[in-house]
Amino acid sequence: MMTTEYTSQEMMIFSNRLEVPRAAYQRRFRAKRARLIAEFFDERLANPLKVSFRDGRYRVFDGQHTMAARIMLNGGKHLPIKCIVYMGLTEQDEAALFAQQAGFSAPLTAGEYLRAQICAKEYESVAFQDVCNALDLQLDFDQKRGEFRIGCIKTAFEAYRRIGEEQFMEAMRILIAAWNGDPDSLCAANVSAITHFVELYHGEYDPHRLASKLSHVDPLTIYHEGQIAGASLRGYKKYLYQIYCIYNGSSKTNKLPLKF
Repeated sequence: MMTTEYTSQEMMIFSNRLEVPRAAYQRRFRAKRARLIAEFFDERLANPLKVSFRDGRYRVFDGQHTMAARIMLNGGKHLPIKCIVYMGLTEQDEAALFAQQAGFSAPLTAGEYLRAQICAKEYESVAFQDVCNALDLQLDFDQKRGEFRIGCIKTAFEAYRRIGEEQFMEAMRILIAAWNGDPDSLCAANVSAITHFVELYHGEYDPHRLASKLSHVDPLTIYHEGQIAGASLRGYKKYLYQIYCIYNGSSKTNKLPLKF
């Protein structure tokens, strides 16, 4: 959502004056993509760069790979590039426009999109990040992997939106208690399985029992066993069933009913 009034005009700007705000909301530069654009570049189809003029600087919020391709085709030397320059945008506006870009741009990954939405101060995205921070979990926008890092951003965010803050935090605390932030424990299969389990059996199961049971199995067990069961169960249910079986074990007194 645009928060300010703005004006725009088409301009030719030397590429050495154009900045790419990767630290804030832009995606990582991919040299392979720039080379591919350069290989098939056609001036008749090329879109102008979209640029925000803010604080005396030109910031590219759409078209960084096209800019790099043009420089490649010019022998690595800077050159004038056609831009649509917007005046009056805030960084929040730029991030929102970046997240909404379409046309010939490569689709954003879930992490790239969410990071842009957070920079744009989109309420639900910011709230999701705040919840993860409260759990001492980092959103792994660039897929670097590591302890206490959520790489399956799309799965986690969809779960948060589906079951709400309280149950999402309950589910993630169980994963953390069971495996202490092990990177494998925060894979999409586990996040999907535990959030569906908490949603389905909320108020009926013992969170401490579940965390204890999970701590005695390898964090990739749910994924591997779910793949084996894939023929009889579909989608998230093949992973949910593994949580269900781990929780029940051989117990008769604490056994939960099968609801799915």
